[in-house]
Amino acid sequence: MSLIEPFHLPFMARALVELVILGMLAGTVGVLVLLRRLAFVSDALTHTVFPGVVIGYMLGDEDGVFWGALVAGALTAVLLTVLAHRRRVSEDAALAMVLTTLFAVGVVLVSRRTAFTSDLTQFLFGRVLTVTQEQLVQTAVVTVLVAGLLAVLRRPLMMRTFDPEGAAAAGIRVGLLDLVMNVAVALVVVAAVQAVGTILVIALLIVPAAAARALSDRLVVIVPVACVIGALGGWLGLAVSYEASVYHGLRLASGGTVVLVLVVLYGLAALAGAVRKRVALGRVRLTAPELETPELEMTR
Repeated sequence: MSLIEPFHLPFMARALVELVILGMLAGTVGVLVLLRRLAFVSDALTHTVFPGVVIGYMLGDEDGVFWGALVAGALTAVLLTVLAHRRRVSEDAALAMVLTTLFAVGVVLVSRRTAFTSDLTQFLFGRVLTVTQEQLVQTAVVTVLVAGLLAVLRRPLMMRTFDPEGAAAAGIRVGLLDLVMNVAVALVVVAAVQAVGTILVIALLIVPAAAARALSDRLVVIVPVACVIGALGGWLGLAVSYEASVYHGLRLASGGTVVLVLVVLYGLAALAGAVRKRVALGRVRLTAPELETPELEMTR
């Protein structure tokens, strides 16, 4: 299988650039999502952006999808932040209500169109091979904005992640930071919606970060590794789908193939992480034999 040949084609090259940028963007944000245990919030955002995507498409065709998703993502980020800080309804129940309601609105709207099945497939799973130069620019702009936002607020975000009570006691506006986090996730969804659709975005956010976490315990290592895994998954996924479709007669959806490759990379990372921990434990036992007890020795 060639990892270079497919990308001589302009549409494949654009798809590769899009997925590499998205992989690095989602990898960075995904680490915070993983550490904050916000996978369900991220899943909710990917679904609640859906009606905005549909409305944008109905009003402005392909050109309106990005802006419709942007408006829906911003509104959803604010709504989820407000609901998360209210105590009358549990956070997971509020998220479930928002998710199901807005996603249902999107399905109802798209069902009004004559090409219901094809439109629904496009919105949910994307069409990465049809990415345009304009969409690449939009994704790059969103990436710069999110990266800048996270860089400026890096310290308070880390404090909010690892010590929320201490952050509040130090005068940090926790609610504002939660809004920033939700907006960052929403922007990732907005950037990725036309390439991989609203359903597969969650894989880009969670899987590379989880794989990087399996390989290291150091945040300074986890973030770049997550970016590399996200970009690598996009590259390999496109190459695999091209090889299968062109040379073996197997039509594989590019977006879905990328996700499956990411899952395989996670499996390899988890295996490597388990081996790393076992080796590290063995070294500890060798350098500190006095810590061993007869009872422990008998249980091995």
